[in-house]
Amino acid sequence: PPRRRARVERVIALFGGSFDPIHHGHLLVAQAAVEALEIDELRLMPVRGQPLKRGGHAASADERADMIRLAIAGEPRLALETAELDRPGPSYTVDTLRALAAREPGQRFIVLLGADAAADLGAWREAEQIPDLARIVVFDRPGAPPVASPLVWRTVVVPAVAISATTIRRRVQAGQSIRYWVPDAVAEYIVAHRLYLDGRE
Repeated sequence: PPRRRARVERVIALFGGSFDPIHHGHLLVAQAAVEALEIDELRLMPVRGQPLKRGGHAASADERADMIRLAIAGEPRLALETAELDRPGPSYTVDTLRALAAREPGQRFIVLLGADAAADLGAWREAEQIPDLARIVVFDRPGAPPVASPLVWRTVVVPAVAISATTIRRRVQAGQSIRYWVPDAVAEYIVAHRLYLDGRE
């Protein structure tokens, strides 16, 4: 009988966050990670609910996913990962990694974290199990204090871009332009769907 071809191992980076909305700061960080790490694909993974973050999201899960699709259209190494949207919240990274390992056996995963999130690693559910499921890479912004944790595999230097989703939502609510803050297609989507007009932050 013919020999079965071995599954080709791929390295997949997971960049999680609210993405409410996705903006150019997120995309610059994603590009820096793709360039610094030997990965096959970087997936932007919107969370349904973050256990360590109070409050909900201003845009729905579907709207946040739609904006990511628009933002990364035409970028072959960027993709949308909906694993955390496809199940009830809150979103625990260890559960997501186990689900992905079951769904895609043989793949190697990297979890990308900002310094703020990495500083809370010790409070994550089953944090000590995460390095067995994925390597943890922390974004190192110039001038930020280094993250010291035995759970972190390495750091990646990324641009320090002073763009925040909170500021973007405030600008929309105030009737100010968000051109250059987000990709044009995302700005058009926000206008068409009348997002962020209720002042929720």
